[in-house]
Amino acid sequence: MATKEQWHELAQQLRVDSIRCTTAAGSGHPTSSMSAADLMAVLLYEHLHYDFQNPKNPHNDHLIFSKGHAAPLLYSVYKAAGAVSDQELLSLRKFGSLLEGHPVPLLPYVDVATGSLGQGLPIGVGIALAGKYLDKLPYRVWVVLGDSEMSEGSIYEALELAGHYQLSNLIGILDMNRLGQRGETMLGWDGDAYAARARSFGWHAIEIDGHDLDQIQAAYIEAAQQHEKPTLIVAKTIKGKGFPEIENKNGWHGKALPADMAERAIAELGGERHIVVDVRKPESSAPVERPAVEPAKLPNYEVGSQVATRSAYGDALKALGDARLDVVAVDGEVSNSTYAETFAKAHPDRYFEQYIAEQQMVGSAVGLSVRGYQAFASTFAAFFTRAYDFIRMAAISRANVKFCGSHAGVSIGEDGPSQMALEDLAMMRAVHGSIVLYPSDANQAGHLVEAMADHNGISYLRTTREKTPVIYSADEVFPVGGSKVIRQSDQDHVTVVAAGITLHEALKAYDELKAEGVHIRVIDAYSVKPIDVATLREAASATNGRIIVVEDHWLEGGLGDAVLEAFAATPEHDAAAQPPHVTKLAVHRMPGSGTPAQLLEAAGINAHHIVLAVKKLVG
Repeated sequence: MATKEQWHELAQQLRVDSIRCTTAAGSGHPTSSMSAADLMAVLLYEHLHYDFQNPKNPHNDHLIFSKGHAAPLLYSVYKAAGAVSDQELLSLRKFGSLLEGHPVPLLPYVDVATGSLGQGLPIGVGIALAGKYLDKLPYRVWVVLGDSEMSEGSIYEALELAGHYQLSNLIGILDMNRLGQRGETMLGWDGDAYAARARSFGWHAIEIDGHDLDQIQAAYIEAAQQHEKPTLIVAKTIKGKGFPEIENKNGWHGKALPADMAERAIAELGGERHIVVDVRKPESSAPVERPAVEPAKLPNYEVGSQVATRSAYGDALKALGDARLDVVAVDGEVSNSTYAETFAKAHPDRYFEQYIAEQQMVGSAVGLSVRGYQAFASTFAAFFTRAYDFIRMAAISRANVKFCGSHAGVSIGEDGPSQMALEDLAMMRAVHGSIVLYPSDANQAGHLVEAMADHNGISYLRTTREKTPVIYSADEVFPVGGSKVIRQSDQDHVTVVAAGITLHEALKAYDELKAEGVHIRVIDAYSVKPIDVATLREAASATNGRIIVVEDHWLEGGLGDAVLEAFAATPEHDAAAQPPHVTKLAVHRMPGSGTPAQLLEAAGINAHHIVLAVKKLVG
């Protein structure tokens, strides 16, 4: 064990380095870093087990800075561990540097992007779930929390779920420095209140002076002795600790010290140091053995039968789980509607109920993905809006997570607009690097679920509540980025593009129009993102630029806009020679309750309205 003097010297180095790198950058959060320096010094010397030469070692502990603005401290910790050079440290926030203003996993030691507050602890719950119930490894998950983010509802979702699952491998370190961005936090230095809240959710709570090195050491030892409860260490600290000119003073949040002040602060702290800690490595570096991936035996639905794509999602997820031990699932207490329960019943050891806590559900999925699991998260598509910040941050984390949203559009019927996802395609299309899939029948849904498992990144599947006819055989293929032209001829007057529920309305319209001698081309755009540009452009050319897009979604941001983008110039595609005439049929008025048929008619997106739109285009 290191001496108390060594802990102190390292803490001072962490403070000095936090000042140096932020002053060099001209921006950043030195005071928020200085308050937690003692906590990190003792952790690095005595309790963190991490092989910085092998950051992929599955036995490594996980250190997550939920207060991501304290990135200067995290990077200073990496420097003290010998993982980041002094020159790299001073590149903080510079263009091209891996040391961005808030942590991102471009650095191999960073598990997830943080900085949007209230996310580190929920993700830590997911990593801890994997450690306790799946990996069954002794690693610990250390999450450094800021007191400002303790106002976030997602923190309390995490406290609740961690207590419920008795995640004794999860240790939260609350840097209670009293001051937020604009002044005092809600609870200030009321450590008793934070501790009481944690205890009420089933946590073991320890209150300490966050600058008393002996108390810090004792708290970490006590936390490690817990076997049935997660631990929250409530550490009373001083913002800007170590430099009296700024200690506990408002107005210094997110401000780098000017050069002259930084020079005084570094002198006050005893000058620069270049201590390198021999961080304790895990006892093992053995890989986690997982069986090779087997081809999934997807369900086979008879053409002409009636099956809801939400039901097919559950069947396909179970089939994936049968074949692959890396497939796990979480759901927000609607698994009997999303049909994730099909997986849960078959593989209860790989299913984690998240209850009505959508932010935590996404956080758990991201945390599970950190551990290499193919994490599927499902709920009503409308409820993903609550967790959208978690989803966009998952993309910044380069996370590999699969989302399934059921009960999409007005076609859900009597439940009314509070349950109807009418924004989800726009929302998920806007996520960087995402794929967005919208199956129209059960066999297609099964194949697309498997495609999600093979995709590395954020993927979203939109499923339908109502049963729909099976129109594709089980051996049909559905590549991401593709589409299916399911009705066409040399006499086509108009192209109708649809997906999901509206595809079946388009097929009804096709039959009605054909009987009247009007031919339309029907495209199933099951891959909303990436959209099948080539097929759309070819169809536009064949039908004199006349395209109708029909979708069970608001007018803005959905399939219609995806189709329009196929005709715009992008880095991947030149602009179409002749822009088409695109008519968008979509939901444009607030729906209410009613039968699916009534609501599709009222929204103007059923077969009747498709026929009218085609006739208007062809005169």
